[in-house]
Amino acid sequence: MQVREVMTRDVITVAPDTPVKEVGELLASWGFAAVPVVDADDRLVGLVAEADILRDRVPHDPRLHLRRDAAADAAGSAPPDTARGVMATHVRSVDVAADVSDVASLLLAEKLRSVPVLDGQKLAGIVSRRDLLRALVRSDADIAGELLRLVEEYTGEPGHWAVTVAEGAATIRRTAGSPEGSPDAEVRALQALGRAVGGVVTVAVTGAGYAGEPTTDST
Repeated sequence: MQVREVMTRDVITVAPDTPVKEVGELLASWGFAAVPVVDADDRLVGLVAEADILRDRVPHDPRLHLRRDAAADAAGSAPPDTARGVMATHVRSVDVAADVSDVASLLLAEKLRSVPVLDGQKLAGIVSRRDLLRALVRSDADIAGELLRLVEEYTGEPGHWAVTVAEGAATIRRTAGSPEGSPDAEVRALQALGRAVGGVVTVAVTGAGYAGEPTTDST
């Protein structure tokens, strides 16, 4: 399954010259951990996270820091006031055609909550842990319906298949006809189709035209 199938497409973004206060209000009101920064051509140029907003912007309470040198505080330079000044420019991103499994590994390994999705150089969406989780917890009926549609489109044999799904374990059963070519090749193709459907954990292929026990593939 590709990232384009699970990502959030309607992404709230900011421009490089957006005031930091406005970015902070956006993060606070929407509950985002970070917001992409894009230029006039929708190209990703940076990312502003909560930590970037907080850095150097929470003043010490002088009542609790009586030894603090007030003159030194006054002499300090003011923090940047636009997204351009606080954003991270080295941003991890993924392509719209990336494998969802690889993206999940990236989010977990680097402890990221979300990552921008690019189509070429332009921002196409954003994918979060919640997006991936949503794909996993689809109902078995929804998964079975999508998989049946893919199988019938691929084989061109509507009405010749039955698909059942239980807790993510999918069974594709040929109920009529027989493989046009090699049964093993058809099994591999059907298993690949199953792996492309969000929420599928294992794929078993059985029914008319296949000898022996059902072939099962774990995604």
